[in-house]
Amino acid sequence: MMNGLKKKIFNRELTIGSWITLAHPAIAEIFARAGFDWLAVDMEHSVITIHEAEELIRVIDLCGATPLVRLSWNDPVQIKRVMDAGAHGVIVPMVNTKEEAQKAVESVYYPPRGKRGVGLARAQGYGTSFSAYKDWLNFEAIVIVQIEHIQAVENLSEILSVDGIDGFIVGPYDLSGSLGVPGDFEHPLMLKAMEKIRIVGGASGKATGIHVIEPDVNQLRKSIEDKYQFIAYSLDIRMLDVSCRNGLSAVTKK
Repeated sequence: MMNGLKKKIFNRELTIGSWITLAHPAIAEIFARAGFDWLAVDMEHSVITIHEAEELIRVIDLCGATPLVRLSWNDPVQIKRVMDAGAHGVIVPMVNTKEEAQKAVESVYYPPRGKRGVGLARAQGYGTSFSAYKDWLNFEAIVIVQIEHIQAVENLSEILSVDGIDGFIVGPYDLSGSLGVPGDFEHPLMLKAMEKIRIVGGASGKATGIHVIEPDVNQLRKSIEDKYQFIAYSLDIRMLDVSCRNGLSAVTKK
């Protein structure tokens, strides 16, 4: 039986998370205690090591949020290591085909469903609860693919047809880059791609997600109004930067 975040994703209920790119455990603790449903430890665009990722996963988990890891790549070895460290799931970058989606699922699950190697670490209670973890894995593990290339948009229906893919999240910067208009989210090509994602994703039965990069509450509300269910609200460095600049500008403007 599904519980927690997996159940919400399956039912396409709204969940709001954020991105952790700074390795200090206090950052993860502050974010987790703020009330996010999930937090993604970013191992793609940060210098977070596997050891630091384990510490962040532990803090997020113990503080009551669901720990996910955004991978460096669709790498079975990295997936195995972060899942063994206690991640509840993975966010897989640059998934452009059905075959790549299947590879990600197989890397998360043990045989016969998948191909993940079996080891004993934090996730398995350091060897005391492997059987319980094996059952938990089949019901609770989360696999989210990132749709961040026009090829993925073209193959979206096939990607989301893969059993074990729980949903997707749009990577707006890379998607716009693949269209030759990096960062121009209002370009007609980008708007066309986003409309196709909305239609195909909405019909798939899988959770639809987007990353609201800037900590803009109005943009967050718009994403909710647009019926996205798996929303990443900004990231630690942007929240820190925006908060500092807004505070200073409020008292230094003449």
